[in-house]
Amino acid sequence: MTDDKDVLRDVWFGRIPTCFTLYQDEITEREAEPYYLLLPRISYLTLVTDKVKKHFQKVMRQEDVTEIWFEYEGTPLKWHFPIGLLFDLHASNTALPWNITVHFKNFPEKDLLHCPSKDVIEAHFMACVKEADALKHKSQVINEMQKKDHKQLWMGLQNDKFDQFWAINRKLMEYPPEDSGFRYIPFRIYQVTTERPFIQKLFRPVAANGQLNTLGDLLKEVCPAAITPEDGEKKNQVMVHGIEPMLETPVQWLRRCTKM
Repeated sequence: MTDDKDVLRDVWFGRIPTCFTLYQDEITEREAEPYYLLLPRISYLTLVTDKVKKHFQKVMRQEDVTEIWFEYEGTPLKWHFPIGLLFDLHASNTALPWNITVHFKNFPEKDLLHCPSKDVIEAHFMACVKEADALKHKSQVINEMQKKDHKQLWMGLQNDKFDQFWAINRKLMEYPPEDSGFRYIPFRIYQVTTERPFIQKLFRPVAANGQLNTLGDLLKEVCPAAITPEDGEKKNQVMVHGIEPMLETPVQWLRRCTKM
């Protein structure tokens, strides 16, 4: 893990310059100035926008303020997707800052889940951690942790504390010396041009012949449409945390250098 610490930090401290603008029809008192933030790619919108809510409530009647939600160019942004994923899906080819529209009314019930508190985000995050560990370690690591370890993991993410988070998360990235890698690789492939939520299948990091499976191997097996069959080159843009890794990158290393 120490050899890859610079990579871990680069992933953790990835930021997206963002401009929040209140939806024009919701301005009731006076013109609302845009609000700018550097958003952590690995966090969630509803974790980092308390200041946004406070900023725009100043120009609204209190009775008009209900549940806050966000959209980009007409698309409601799902709060349970990490910020970096939302940007890569909807805005990766646009100029910065990322322009997000803020709403306090007319919540899109058909498009978004409600998020009444940060407890809901924490529950969602921990469910993702447990699902990943079930694939990697048959849930042995997460089940051996104490409740305070789970809380430290969450608080590290919520408060953007790298050392606090990775002091616990490193346990989820280790495997016994006798094993050559995780049992399976936790991954989800999101596609921009399809209504399918994501692709998620069982995939081992090490092939039967002992060779490390690569990102290209994974794509050929679970998302062949992304690969040109003749030469194995990328047919589509494939992004992980805002970058385009080489297809030769081992998925075991790629997984360990990402969040969980």
